[in-house]
Amino acid sequence: MRYFWTFFWTFLLVQMLSYVVSSMTEGGVFDFKAGAIISVGVSILIIIATAVLPNQPVEKH
Repeated sequence: MRYFWTFFWTFLLVQMLSYVVSSMTEGGVFDFKAGAIISVGVSILIIIATAVLPNQPVEKH
């Protein structure tokens, strides 16, 4: 379920960002498919980053 919500929110936020950026550029056109592909990539990067980063702080001696 954690992966679903990660993808869900990433998908929504990347689509929103894609829409805003395309509307701000001169002659830009919103492309849903490009936003969907980018959101899959960003979701994978987020999942990998959470798996690699430690949960507990490292104690220094």
